[in-house]
Amino acid sequence: MPGKSQTHTDAVLNLLRGTTVNGISPFVGLFSAAPANDAGAGTELAGNGYQRQAATFGAPATDTGNVRKISNTSNISFGPSSSAWLQAVAFGIFDAETSGALLYWDVLPTPKTVEQDDYGQFAPGSLVVKED
Repeated sequence: MPGKSQTHTDAVLNLLRGTTVNGISPFVGLFSAAPANDAGAGTELAGNGYQRQAATFGAPATDTGNVRKISNTSNISFGPSSSAWLQAVAFGIFDAETSGALLYWDVLPTPKTVEQDDYGQFAPGSLVVKED
């Protein structure tokens, strides 16, 4: 089940204690095995030209029910790959280009295998993060 990492959940809950949350520069990563909210599981892609990509998100908007969402405002492109990558089945939003904390994650609606010299991409508006 997709979700928000425990680290980020704690940061949001700490707002109620008067703790501030500083803005971040978000980076998107791809996973061949989906992570869990405790960030203890999951396998991020690695090597062969893969690296996390910076992302810019638009303002929050209303989705179905009591859900709010944001989506990417420009193309996010991974690659080109120097050889085939494992199939990407999920994405994650991190607070750093390398290492850093996983903030959000979700499964991909359609898993993607990036072949040699190919790219993995999210068109504007297609990478959606939801909060209820």
